Amino acid sequence: MCFVVDNLFLASTDMTPPIPQKTASKNPPKHLRASDLRGIVQLATQATASVTRIAEGVHQSVWRTLGAPGGKAPGQTGGVTGLVYQSIQGVTQLVGKTVGMALTGLQPWLESATGTQQTPTPQREAVLAALNGVMGDRLVESKNPLATPMTFRVNGVALNWQALPADFKPTAKVLLLVHGLCMNDLQWRTAAPADHDQRQSADHDHDHGTALAEALGYTAVYLRYNTGLHTSQNGHTLCAQLEQLVAHWPVPVKEITVVAHSMGGLVTRSAVQSAKESQTTALRWPPLLKNAVFLGTPHHGAPLERAGNWVDVLLGSTPYSKPFTKLVQLRSAGITDLRYGYVVDADWQGKDRFRKQPDSRHPIPLPEGVACFTVAATTAAKRSAIADRLIGDGLVPLHSALGQHDNAERRLIFAKESQLITYRMNHMQLLTSPEVTAQLIRWLTPVPH
Repeated sequence: MCFVVDNLFLASTDMTPPIPQKTASKNPPKHLRASDLRGIVQLATQATASVTRIAEGVHQSVWRTLGAPGGKAPGQTGGVTGLVYQSIQGVTQLVGKTVGMALTGLQPWLESATGTQQTPTPQREAVLAALNGVMGDRLVESKNPLATPMTFRVNGVALNWQALPADFKPTAKVLLLVHGLCMNDLQWRTAAPADHDQRQSADHDHDHGTALAEALGYTAVYLRYNTGLHTSQNGHTLCAQLEQLVAHWPVPVKEITVVAHSMGGLVTRSAVQSAKESQTTALRWPPLLKNAVFLGTPHHGAPLERAGNWVDVLLGSTPYSKPFTKLVQLRSAGITDLRYGYVVDADWQGKDRFRKQPDSRHPIPLPEGVACFTVAATTAAKRSAIADRLIGDGLVPLHSALGQHDNAERRLIFAKESQLITYRMNHMQLLTSPEVTAQLIRWLTPVPH
């Protein structure tokens, strides 16, 4: 917001002739909703306040070395300087609140004037998914309208149990696809670039859900959720929503199969554990869960998040760089849960998630009575000690995706025939690989009696 003020000031003092501007387009922005404006203003307000706190922290760190007293709280300056920073914070919050209230009142008019109630574009949904992955917990905490609620979706539209589409004719076999960090349900299918020919486009326009529905009679349902929340929080919500799905499904559900990518596998295991620990009456959906397929799931964590944790430690080692740890600590609870692969509340409750600490997870085995399969990818051409532990698919090491662990108590036992290792394949290619689809069909095809 301070940049906007600066630009306005420069514009008002510039005496050069104005440059002719292009006539505004009559077509409204396709990727923006009226409610997005409130969320953006709220984020801008919070960003300005955060940058101000960082600047004040650096300021006070320098002053402290000179023996100057600080403010009432750590990282705050005192005297006239402290008053200036307090004024900036106060004005920022006031402006943000005022603009937010104004946009709330204007939202119905903006929606009717711009037509932003239309179906959201894939580009907008991808940006929102990434934003929720990075700071979704903060969006929920601040009640930001950009926060993504958990929903079941078919053909990109959320299922409304009170008003199901007339053409929705589901089977008794439910296939639930659960995406990973910073993603959404639309990204299970990756379309080819516009300049590709039809043959290449057909190769790219591939979806595990559609393929399994056509081959094995499933009805594909896609989950969309806020990946910035703790894994176990999403697990509790998914557990409750699966119960609602079974209760409202138009035909009696005979089977639930889950195909989960990356973080989605941890959320799936968390939902099963949540059902197991439930104190309510017996849930209907757990006995219906027959298969769970994990694609590149970091069952034992991801090194990149552990590296992020090291950045916390390094930045906090000097008084001058310590204020900048606030930038690193913007990453969400969902991201920090990937450090070791947290699944239950007890893994993170009562702990400082930005503090370097050893793996203290509660061992959670694979779901009992469920056929579990895992697909692990490596960008290497063949297996090796380094490739298995470090390279993996670029984000998740092979050992983590295969559930292997040096501690036998933490080890996840996948049958040999229930494992697939793909070579020269990265983490994201697992989503749309025809090789993976073919293996899923082989695994999930019922064995004749």
